This record gives sequence, structure tokens and C-alpha cells, in this order.
Amino acid sequence: MNEINWGIIGCGDVAEVKSGPAFQKVPHSNLISVMRRNEEKAKDFAKRHHVPHWTSNAEDILNNDDINAVYIATPPSSHLTYTLRALEAGKHVYLEKPMALNAIEAQQIINVLGNSTGKLTMAHYRRKLPAFLKVKELLDINSIGDIIHVDLQVLQSKKELFVADAIDNWRIQPEISGGGYFYDLAPHHIDLMIHFFGPILKVLGLTKPTNRNANVEEIVNGIISFENGIQFRGIWNFNAAEINEKDECIIYGTNGRIKFSFFGSEVVLKRNNEEQTFSFTNPNHVQEPMIANTVDYFLGKDKNPCTAEDGLMVMETLGKLSGNL
Repeated sequence: MNEINWGIIGCGDVAEVKSGPAFQKVPHSNLISVMRRNEEKAKDFAKRHHVPHWTSNAEDILNNDDINAVYIATPPSSHLTYTLRALEAGKHVYLEKPMALNAIEAQQIINVLGNSTGKLTMAHYRRKLPAFLKVKELLDINSIGDIIHVDLQVLQSKKELFVADAIDNWRIQPEISGGGYFYDLAPHHIDLMIHFFGPILKVLGLTKPTNRNANVEEIVNGIISFENGIQFRGIWNFNAAEINEKDECIIYGTNGRIKFSFFGSEVVLKRNNEEQTFSFTNPNHVQEPMIANTVDYFLGKDKNPCTAEDGLMVMETLGKLSGNL
């Protein structure tokens, strides 16, 4: 195999800018076909992005012998079905987060993956963005000494998040998304913590549901203990006042601290009463670095940038923090 020929199942908003064009820009990567249930939107996507084929039937992607890798970018409720079908067909899979509706489904994917010739990478693309590469570098060189604990605060206003609060907003329908906005945003946060600090030992969580749906979390308050002893506490509030909005993570060490936001492009290092700010510019298509690494992994040139086992750990952690596991 010298080229990765992609099919996209779910060419919606995420694929429009964040990921879709990158499949045509990365070396040894070609986007062959795209699928969306709405025929006109699938056709429009293919025309605008110069994709040779389009379809409204996922089976056309899965049964196409010219396609050896599938990007699954549908809502989580269909991740299990499409991933299993792709792996059973021997195709590689680049799978959007969250991995599935829950940890049980994620484990099913891993079970099938073990018997497939296909490979799987989770689309936790922040691992490869420059700001988070810098955080990892600073941690690896012990820039703030031994890590003691991590504090995460994600406070987002209802006005911002529920602007699309309509009957067709799948992100607040647990049967489609797995939960509420917590399941949509927290995978980014939890995955980076796993990437930075390794396996998790114990998770404790308390939640407050929305008034609309007891299965959708308005507030999640969590504590995580990593196997290496590092402690984490996080608060996710999706009904904060606009004046209180915050996206901040601080890693505390014996000799200083590292501060960053998940949707920002700056990393602040403070030690010995001196502060240094590192500023970065993200690529136009934010998933491009991750897709490039994934292509190399599928071609046998590099290691897996985010394994299915890490995806499962994220799902288990989400379930424990939200009281669903």
C-alpha cells in the first residue's frame, strides 16, 4: 500500500473546513468519495471540494474496493455500526470523537479491531496542534518540576451553546450524542490529559442535569487520579453567565505552572516569578497535522497518534464523570 484513498461517511460541518480538505493536501492521501444522507448536500460538498464521487448511501463507501480508509464523521450513535463494517471490510478507520455512545460500544470496536487487518486512529486532533505540542514538550523536559495537580475550568454560557437549541440539535439528544454538550466537548479535554499524564487510576464525578432532560448534564464536577499520582479536578458548566465564561487549564508543578486554553493558541509558562508566553497559529484545517500522522501510521511509517484504547479510556472517563458508568 503506497497511497491512502479515503471515503468520508458524514461530510457535514466538521468535514467542511476542519478536516475534509486536509485529506487532499496530505502527501500520499486522496479523497475518493464522500457520503451524506442528503443527496444535494453530498453532491454540493463533492463539487466544491473537487471530490470525484459522492453518494447518499454509506454502503457505497464501505463496498468500494478503491477506498482503503474511511473517515467516520457522523454523530456518535452510528459510529459503532459504520466502524465495525469498515473494519470487517479490512479498511482503516479515522474515527471522530467521542468514540461511540458509551464505553460498551467502544469495547466492541476494540474487539473487532483485534481481528481486522484494518487500523484505527481516533480523531483527537488537538494532540498535534502547535500549542499542545508545546505543552507536551514543556512537560517532557520537566520545565515546572514534578507535576502535582491539574485544574480545569470550562464555563460556557447557555446563550452560546444553546443558540442551536432546537429539536434537530443532536448534541443535546443523548440517544444520538451519548449525553449533552459534555460528551461533545469534554473528550478533547480528557484525551489531552491522558496524552499528557498517561493511564487513569480512579474517577469520581458529580452532575447536575438540565431542567429539560435528566440525561443531559448542565454541570459536571470531576476528580481524576492518574496512575502516576497526578491529581486532576475539573468543572464543566454549560449554563454560566456570559461574564463568567472561561476556558482554562492550569498544570501545577513543584517549580511553576503551565496555563493554556483548549480553544486558544497561547501557552503561558510561569516559574521563579518569571512568565513566558508562547503564541501559535493553527493550520487552516486544524485536523491536517493529525491526518498526516494518521496516513503515515496507516502506511506503516509511524506509530498510531491516538489509539482505540485511548478512545476507550476517554469513554470510560466520560461515563464515570457523568454517572453513566
